[in-house]
Amino acid sequence: MRIIVHTGKGGVGKTSTSAATAVRCAEMGLKTIVLSTDTAHSLADSLDSEIGPEPVQMLDNLWAQEIDARYSLEKFWWRVQRYLMRIMAQQSNVEALIAEEITILPGLEEGAQLLWINQYVYENTYDVLIVDAAPTAETLRLLSLPESTRWWFDRIVRIMGGPGARLLRPFAKPLFGADLPEQEELDSIQGLFDTLDNVRQILTDPQMSTMRLVMTPEKMVIKETQRTFTYLNLYGYTTDAIVCNRVIPDLVTDPYFAAWKDRQRENIALIQEAFGELYMLQSPLFERDVTGYDDLRRLADALYGDQNPTAKFTTGIASHRIESDPDSEDYILVIPLPFARKDDLDVYRSADELTIRVGPYRRNIVLPHTLWKYEIGKANFADNTLRIRFIKPVSSAEEA
Repeated sequence: MRIIVHTGKGGVGKTSTSAATAVRCAEMGLKTIVLSTDTAHSLADSLDSEIGPEPVQMLDNLWAQEIDARYSLEKFWWRVQRYLMRIMAQQSNVEALIAEEITILPGLEEGAQLLWINQYVYENTYDVLIVDAAPTAETLRLLSLPESTRWWFDRIVRIMGGPGARLLRPFAKPLFGADLPEQEELDSIQGLFDTLDNVRQILTDPQMSTMRLVMTPEKMVIKETQRTFTYLNLYGYTTDAIVCNRVIPDLVTDPYFAAWKDRQRENIALIQEAFGELYMLQSPLFERDVTGYDDLRRLADALYGDQNPTAKFTTGIASHRIESDPDSEDYILVIPLPFARKDDLDVYRSADELTIRVGPYRRNIVLPHTLWKYEIGKANFADNTLRIRFIKPVSSAEEA
């Protein structure tokens, strides 16, 4: 299966791009599904058809889905929510409806969206999966969820499912005001988090999945897209193209647009300079909103021409890697962070984990066992790349 995720600032044409790409793939004979993870769905408007929380067939080889968070929670997370509701009922007299509302913990809705991706990859029903993602900030929270939830769950399960839990269980309610989860519930939660881990492996596999950054040739949009590219690299997701929409075409000669066209030319040059390694797809500013299949075909023609939308337009940009130093027994963790600033970076080490912060976002990287006993040496940031050296500790025998 080929997975393409379109993300970017709100209002830049992600949905139209996703729908046009899906229509082109379907008409090439590829069994395609396009799904929207944006809570403010507009995919149905773009396709000019009704879409539900389950896949709806639109054309030959084309299915569409607008993910409904509540529906998805009931489908995938009901065991987790059932336990949380039981805890609420034991600790207070809240009504069932209120308990159901307040047990929608941060991350549960996003997690349910990710589990659809896992289902489609596992079932292998489609050839292509196109994701019309939410605006940038929400998408970054969505893509970082597998790591953050695994970190949370591993610590909680040590308490609730560890060796002492069996002895503690009879005293849990008097001590904490609530029962510990039963083993069946822990197993179900474990299965969900294992699935989230699997989704992360799917979305960070450059042979299967790539991100595409959608933008318009406006300076503010370009800056936000640069930040998005940095954070996608931080979390290990591969970007293979940028999509520049709403470029005023040359056939527009009205003097009113002359200044706009000059500014767009300057900004497109800035995009090419800033994202030089990434392939750029362009589409013109159309004379009307892009809705319906005829308009989507026009957009696909403008974006791809005779190219296959499922091609990997840029290859070789790694998210992060570990290299051995040929001149020593050290290892070097290499993390490309395009557009990051040195004063925005922080690195922390805690036992088997490394935490990297770029601006408001952070990532916990679980180090391979080989590096657990290594000490962090010099961290160097140059050429948009962070290099962290891991130094082999000197043993007492070597010192002697």
